[in-house]
Amino acid sequence: MPALTQAASYPTTRNGTSTFIRNVALPVHGWFRFPAGFSAEWVRTVVHDHRGELNGGTFLDPFSGVGTAVLAAEEAGVRSLGLEAQPFILRVAKAKLNWYERVEEFADFAERVLTAAKREPAHEPKYPRLIEKCYSEHAIRDLYSLKAAWERLADYSAVSELAWLCLVSILRSCSHVGTAPWQYVLPSQEKAIVARPYDAFASQVNRMIMDMRIRQLQVAEPSAQIRLSDARTCEGIEDQSVGLVVTSPPYANNYDYADATRLEMTFLGEVLDWGDLHEKARKGLVRSCSQHVSTEKTAIEDMLTQLNGIPFEGAIRTVCGQLAEERSNHGGKKQYDVLIAAYFADMLHVWQALRRVCRKNAAVCFVVGDSAPYGVHVPVEEWMGQLAVCVGFKAYRFEKLRDRNTKWKNRKHRVPLQEGCLWVEG
Repeated sequence: MPALTQAASYPTTRNGTSTFIRNVALPVHGWFRFPAGFSAEWVRTVVHDHRGELNGGTFLDPFSGVGTAVLAAEEAGVRSLGLEAQPFILRVAKAKLNWYERVEEFADFAERVLTAAKREPAHEPKYPRLIEKCYSEHAIRDLYSLKAAWERLADYSAVSELAWLCLVSILRSCSHVGTAPWQYVLPSQEKAIVARPYDAFASQVNRMIMDMRIRQLQVAEPSAQIRLSDARTCEGIEDQSVGLVVTSPPYANNYDYADATRLEMTFLGEVLDWGDLHEKARKGLVRSCSQHVSTEKTAIEDMLTQLNGIPFEGAIRTVCGQLAEERSNHGGKKQYDVLIAAYFADMLHVWQALRRVCRKNAAVCFVVGDSAPYGVHVPVEEWMGQLAVCVGFKAYRFEKLRDRNTKWKNRKHRVPLQEGCLWVEG
């Protein structure tokens, strides 16, 4: 592997950068636990260390998820903007941005929802199969009672959306099966501790009330925004208006970000089957899982043609060829070759869009990890950096944070992987 181009010196990254877990106890950040994300405390540090590059410009997270980075930048007192292409996750993030609303109004609305749910329990003749697998009869009745009560009272105001977030945030804790915040629901696994829906809702309301009061004391005024938009275009963002980008794009590791919220979207009635999931959640995302490319029947040569002339064109064609050969040796026959080609074609568009919106002296940090589908190594951090330089950024360097692929006993290969920060100089 060739040596990476060295960018300007950046501060040493704090431990915990690449994990959401440290956000769980933080006010507002912990309202909805999402498996993809990084430390809000670290983002604040990066913002403080790069005020020179910001200099009145916008802070941008083009893969904003549940809003960790934009909320952290808001805490640091800078104008922040997030882009998110998954509608359900966007709604979660935008609801979190309502932390500045009057606490009394939110408390009153949530109390009315809870009271109405208890007074008029829901009795639906049929529930989605996934829901029936994940909840007891009593839990289903109470959760759908809360949902029906919210729907009767909802006016889609800020406090109404906060109450909606309160409801969707308790769904996994109220299930008796394996619903850890990762992509797969495991009906065959039983949980030792299961929350009761009404109690969980009331507890979450109390937590949100306390968090709102804390944040309203800590943050002078709201300034963060999140839009439904595609990172591959950064549509609506002015040219050369961004001074700092901090983000974590989807990894090329076959994680299905649409499936990650299938439980919540099924409960809400937004999806009924896998076809719905693609249309409602996956379609606008960067292609980072084999389900995406197979559903859309992506043509690998079309993707590789988009990468003509990039520094690693020969290397990615070799890797994709190896993956195509390996596919025949595996039962699932997953199209990892097409996935890798599509992923980097999409990321080329992301870097082109970022070059347009970033100032000449902007700083960019991508939290990224490499991958090894079927045991074939894909040097994501190296190829990402080369894409950045190829579209006009000056230089890059990679700062390793941790080793990956060391924890799981059922891992498919023994290729050592890593995760870290790709720092790009504008």
